[in-house]
Amino acid sequence: MCNHHHKRPPQTRELFEESKKLDRRQFLTKTSLGIGAMALSGLLGTEKVFASTNPEPLIDTGKGLPGFPNFVPKAKRIIYLFQSGGPSQFETFDYKPKLGEMQGQDLPDSVRQGQRLTGMSTNQASLPIASSMYKFNQYGKSRAWVSDLMPYTAEVVDELCFIKSMHTEQINHDPAITFFQTGHQLPGRPSIGAWLSYGLGSDNENLPTFIVLQSKNSGGQPLYSRLWGNGFLPTEHQGVQFRSGKNPVLFLSNPENYDGQDRRRMLDYLKKLNEVQESTYGDPEINARIAQYEMAYRMQTSVPDVVDLSDEPDHIFEMYGEDSRDPGTYAANCLLTRRLIEKDVKFVQLYHRGWDQHLFLPNGIKKQCKNTDQATAALIKDLKQRGLLEDTLVVWGGEFGRTVYSQGKLTATNYGRDHHPRCFTMWMAGAGVKPGFTYGETDDFSYNVVKDPVHVHDFQATLMHLFGINHEKLNYKYQGRRFRLTDVHGHVVKDILS
Repeated sequence: MCNHHHKRPPQTRELFEESKKLDRRQFLTKTSLGIGAMALSGLLGTEKVFASTNPEPLIDTGKGLPGFPNFVPKAKRIIYLFQSGGPSQFETFDYKPKLGEMQGQDLPDSVRQGQRLTGMSTNQASLPIASSMYKFNQYGKSRAWVSDLMPYTAEVVDELCFIKSMHTEQINHDPAITFFQTGHQLPGRPSIGAWLSYGLGSDNENLPTFIVLQSKNSGGQPLYSRLWGNGFLPTEHQGVQFRSGKNPVLFLSNPENYDGQDRRRMLDYLKKLNEVQESTYGDPEINARIAQYEMAYRMQTSVPDVVDLSDEPDHIFEMYGEDSRDPGTYAANCLLTRRLIEKDVKFVQLYHRGWDQHLFLPNGIKKQCKNTDQATAALIKDLKQRGLLEDTLVVWGGEFGRTVYSQGKLTATNYGRDHHPRCFTMWMAGAGVKPGFTYGETDDFSYNVVKDPVHVHDFQATLMHLFGINHEKLNYKYQGRRFRLTDVHGHVVKDILS
């Protein structure tokens, strides 16, 4: 076969060379989204070609976007203690004494009002009311109600701002958790931490802006990495999961018998190659890749130092509980969270599973509270004694609440509770929120909100506000539309702000 059949015609070669000099937007314009666009999509991936880039610079400078924060923030850092599975408000913070008088009676139709049930209880012959087996008392100057399952949390109620009127549209775990973390029930949107990283940047160049911890051996509903993903934002804004064990971050340590002395030189050459590629194609994801390589290099030194708890004194371990000496437990992760906050990590998300008690709730929730109560309260106390609580926001809560009626058979010593999105309790503490304050109110059955409802998007808008962000202004143009965490909803709950 003749060689000239394999050579490009002069006109085609000139077009190819010219296209390499243009960034993707210019190239697509020149080719009118025709054959050239399809060819480029094969090189870069369809999603990247047809996604509109944000006009703001996307290189990781560590300082966030121009103009952000929009106003003086109250919070510099956030700890989000996500209790996955839906903690029951009846056994924790929403005291309903009248239920004892109606024990075993069917939930009145006037209360339910035809609201949908999950498939797990919709076929029950009756919906018998189950009052909590556990006692409640009032604590602190704020006289907040707390069940006797949480004696340590009861000690710090004057630091907490309870929101008892949370509500959501999502009735199943995965869409409900996804909705809380990304502002939408369907996967694919950026998580809260990714939005904060994108808008505000980092305060510590040696650790990720957004770090995720999961309690080991907690069981319950599965969690997926997309819950702390970057969605359509540049990938350096995704959460980095720290694991318990020898290697907290996968693929970070050097291979065995490799001292890493030439790694800096290798990264410098790799950066030059990536810069050539970026200048050729104008793909902002290449800059994200450069930033991630550099961060990984710095983390090789910073991560082993921060996860090593051996320098913590005994009285700190005793405050957090004996489990805090066991890496990967909820207590150990709470202690590690404090160390990360001391290093100015902006967002630490701690997931603890196992709150999904459809059956055998009394024993199940007792175990959950025992595993989490002491360490949660210790974290609040520890932050305060170090002067960190005043500019660190702490959030505690799950994806929805539980039903007043028993799922399954109700007995004197046992009952279960189904999912309930209509009302549930969360709390916030620290930077910018009123301490010792309770907001919102539910009816006598904790089935409907009767005062000051707070939607998930309202919660997200308020969280952003505490970081000095107008939630309507932090957006990203993708596939022809401007997206934001709160979608097209959300109001700042001003009454809880200090």
